[in-house]
Amino acid sequence: MTQITQSRPASSAGNAIAKRTASALQAQQAAADSPPQYLTFLLGGEMFAVGILNVKEIIEYGQLTEIPMMPAFIRGVINLRGAVVPVIDLAARFGKTQSLIGKRSCIVIVEVCENDLRHDIGLLVDAVSEVIEIPASDIEPPPSFGARIRADFIHGMGKVAGKFVILLNIIKVLSVDEIAMLAQVAGGEVGATKT
Repeated sequence: MTQITQSRPASSAGNAIAKRTASALQAQQAAADSPPQYLTFLLGGEMFAVGILNVKEIIEYGQLTEIPMMPAFIRGVINLRGAVVPVIDLAARFGKTQSLIGKRSCIVIVEVCENDLRHDIGLLVDAVSEVIEIPASDIEPPPSFGARIRADFIHGMGKVAGKFVILLNIIKVLSVDEIAMLAQVAGGEVGATKT
């Protein structure tokens, strides 16, 4: 009789775990079935987007510490709850002039996974617009020519309300290895001009 009493709570606990697992699987399936979401933002008058799963938070521009001998697209670092987070000026990263800071300028904190490491990086943008869903059927491949940014930076072109939104390949745009190499080159150029 003792065994029957002990097995019932284990069974009901097992049922509760099974129900939670089933509901978690249903939630994952629903997320997989729904169109991917993107955070859209303005940069130099153009609309860009990054996958919402990469976005950690959006903060107002400010409290930036500049770092000497860095490429122009590295605006500096911020202290984000005790962590040092580099801030990349996307306009400058795309080969344009540095962004002018305005009332709506903000920093989008994204998480990038590269070489099994996770990095938080801030993106300086002119203004954040909204979160939108773009079905895969409304995403065209990146153009082979004519884009104003490097082709490998573009994941695709999302069709939204009759216009195109440039979907960024955030892994390529924020390649930690490439940025580190460019920072070394910039540091070397500054050192060479001083001698």
